[in-house]
Amino acid sequence: MADITVVHLRGGRFVLRARVELPQPIEQVFPFFSDAHNLEELTPPWLAFRILTPDPIEIREDLELDYRLRVRGIPLRWTSRIESWQPPHGFRDSQIRGPYRRWEHEHLFTANGDTTVARDRVDFEVLGGYLPGRLVARDVRRIFEYRQARLQRLFGEV
Repeated sequence: MADITVVHLRGGRFVLRARVELPQPIEQVFPFFSDAHNLEELTPPWLAFRILTPDPIEIREDLELDYRLRVRGIPLRWTSRIESWQPPHGFRDSQIRGPYRRWEHEHLFTANGDTTVARDRVDFEVLGGYLPGRLVARDVRRIFEYRQARLQRLFGEV
């Protein structure tokens, strides 16, 4: 089961909440998220997302990751920082350089018997206020719809 909601807070600021239940234990799900290259696996191909940080990448608090992607055909660079790292229960990253005024992404994992509930909370803000924000929010939702469908293909559906 998967669901996604996007709530407008004010101006160009939004919060996306996504939830998907995966039929694998947390001990099998979380290691997938511990490999930075799997982010490419969860990102839609239309974004042409690539990690630029050289290998080996060991995910940890304060790690900075550099990416390249295309948004609506426009090439962008993005740098995020792992703000907290608490395996196997979650981690939080934020954009320190990129297209958003604010991007804070919290990943939470909860064991539920033999399944894992994976939750995302993204607090993001764009320049220009509500109207450009609505367009971006629609794109962000599509990205997370792809992500959840991909996770269900990789781990199965409950």
